[in-house]
Amino acid sequence: MQFEVKFTGSSGNLYSISDGKTMLMLECGIPWAKIQKAFGFKTSKISALLLSHEHMDHAMAIKEVAKAGIDIYLSEGTMEALGVDGHRYHIIENKRQFTVGTWTIVPFAAIHDAIEPLGFLLASGKEKALFLTDSNFVKYRFRGLTLIALAVNYDSQILVDNITCGYLNLEVGKRVLKNHMSLDTAKGFFRANDMSQVVEIYLLHLSDGNSNAEMFRSEIQAITGRPVYV
Repeated sequence: MQFEVKFTGSSGNLYSISDGKTMLMLECGIPWAKIQKAFGFKTSKISALLLSHEHMDHAMAIKEVAKAGIDIYLSEGTMEALGVDGHRYHIIENKRQFTVGTWTIVPFAAIHDAIEPLGFLLASGKEKALFLTDSNFVKYRFRGLTLIALAVNYDSQILVDNITCGYLNLEVGKRVLKNHMSLDTAKGFFRANDMSQVVEIYLLHLSDGNSNAEMFRSEIQAITGRPVYV
């Protein structure tokens, strides 16, 4: 299983995952021309796009993806929020399993200020990946994960310090607290879940001003005992 972070953060998100047979695009939050370049101008090899929610840093190029002939899997709420329609769009539901090529995928509800945001559990053969971005916390526990890609946006103390010194607007700070995952919440997630088969962990979508990449990496690695990439 190969997971790649092509773009991550509030300026745009694009990821891919492949089991060697079926390649999936995760998010499309950058211009289509940059997506083409990120995939080496071989977007015909992409079997489908999985889209978590409608915010533009995740969904910017959705219409161009559909025009390119790539099937798109998203919640009904996300589809309605984006105002898109057509045979390339496939509505998926919380906890209802579906397949794309050699992948078996279970979408699950995320906690974010979007209409119907989702995370994804992806399985192929004996390998199982968790992909979750833009969520305040994780409702569920998982077994048998081999790869985890999780958005960990901010550290609570850094955020409070930034609000106190006026670097961050109070209302913006409140939105971050309510709709994104803190380092402490992420630590709780890793402690609560089975890490016995995890091979690698990716921390996604870190805030530019409210996080510390090396601190996040080292603290999660200390808890899990697994390689962590930021």
